[in-house]
Amino acid sequence: MQLILYSKPGCHLCEGLQEKLEQIQSLDLEVRDITTREDWFAAYQYEVPVLCKEMAGTEKLIPRPSPRATVPQLEQLLQKYLPADEPK
Repeated sequence: MQLILYSKPGCHLCEGLQEKLEQIQSLDLEVRDITTREDWFAAYQYEVPVLCKEMAGTEKLIPRPSPRATVPQLEQLLQKYLPADEPK
């Protein structure tokens, strides 16, 4: 299972969330630039940053954390959506 962050260049919310997620050692994070594909752009142009978990080829949205969330708060939030018995 991995996390996917849909973002776009110049988005300070996207950059801030990515920076925090990269500090969480146990995550497998893939960052997708929505400007590189029309389908991603159409789906997320007004929603970024968008965080999803991927399991067996299926993406499930994770509610967007507050931009003010600290790294420990972000870890706590993700624990709700990433079961401990599944690899991260």
